[in-house]
Amino acid sequence: MSEVVNSWNEWDPLEEIIVGSADGANFEPTEPGNRPQIRNAAPGTPFPTGPKSAEQVDRANEELAGLAEVLRSQGVRVRRPAPHDFSQPVRTPDFEVANQYCAVCPRDVMITVGNEIIEATMSRRGRYFEFEPYRELVYEYWNADPRVGWTTAPKPSMANKMYREGFWDWPLAERHARMHEFEFCITQDEVVFDAADISRFGRDLIVQESMTTNRAGIHWLRRHLEPKGFRIRPVHFPLDFFPSHIDCTFVPLRPGLILTNPDRPLREGEEKLFLANDWELVDVPEPTTGNDDMPEYCQSSKWLSMNVLSIGPNKVVCEEREKPLQDLLAKLDFEVFTIPFRHVFEYGGSLHCATWDVRRTGTREDYFPNSDYQPLV
Repeated sequence: MSEVVNSWNEWDPLEEIIVGSADGANFEPTEPGNRPQIRNAAPGTPFPTGPKSAEQVDRANEELAGLAEVLRSQGVRVRRPAPHDFSQPVRTPDFEVANQYCAVCPRDVMITVGNEIIEATMSRRGRYFEFEPYRELVYEYWNADPRVGWTTAPKPSMANKMYREGFWDWPLAERHARMHEFEFCITQDEVVFDAADISRFGRDLIVQESMTTNRAGIHWLRRHLEPKGFRIRPVHFPLDFFPSHIDCTFVPLRPGLILTNPDRPLREGEEKLFLANDWELVDVPEPTTGNDDMPEYCQSSKWLSMNVLSIGPNKVVCEEREKPLQDLLAKLDFEVFTIPFRHVFEYGGSLHCATWDVRRTGTREDYFPNSDYQPLV
């Protein structure tokens, strides 16, 4: 019997994937881990609350269905999350939030590491139960194959003490001065990580320390995965004032090739690991849409342009307006599939974010043979 769950990296030939859904989506609430703002609005303009409009949902769902169709045309089995009422409040002994968010970006909460499915802790209150739309699928995979591992990371309290008071009010000058400390809105006291801060390179997992993943979260990943033969390698991007998820900054496309963000270089010295192992770091071109022209409710940067999805080591899906990036990918010998995806942007991601790959062909490889690694003692 072939393995039901098997995905070791971001580029092996894709066989099965979950594509997100905008059904039931709400505006993400304001909370200590997130302060959403309307683009180009007057200061103090309140961010909307409650459910997204039917028109907003339909526009995003049309684009998500388009992605699913492209993937099916390439022989990929596409699954979708179960319906979920995101308008429900969340109440725990430590916090309360008026509503939840959406199931557009499964990449944020779910990750496949080899034959194991890991549910991330998440870092925001409105996303505390975001694993629920995927539970039916996880049970299906788990019941179908005894080799499937399933781990749910420890849920953090998300109490006020888990967040750094005053973070959102720091002026950019103070934020820049603190960047070398890599201290963000979450503190270091509890295990916190979003799955989308992890990029898989076979035996190695590259993990960004960010606003959504702290050192305790990285330490938990090391303790959990090192005994299974993985190596966890933290990375940092000092010029990103609000780092959240690695797949708009550092995107591997195939062995030896990584798309990099010219505005967000690696911390000095961290590039040596990649260069010593013959990885080429290629800056992406300037996005066709600037930050001021992104959808008004989008909380992501213009660099969603580089949030591409690999169908295989020479096949990539790219947003249709990003012609300069498409041309670069073509020069790098990729077959490029283009689809419209701009209406999905306001839900926090693009093509890679809106998916969770469950099965790719291939096995665990060592793409960093020339490196020193110190395991936990």
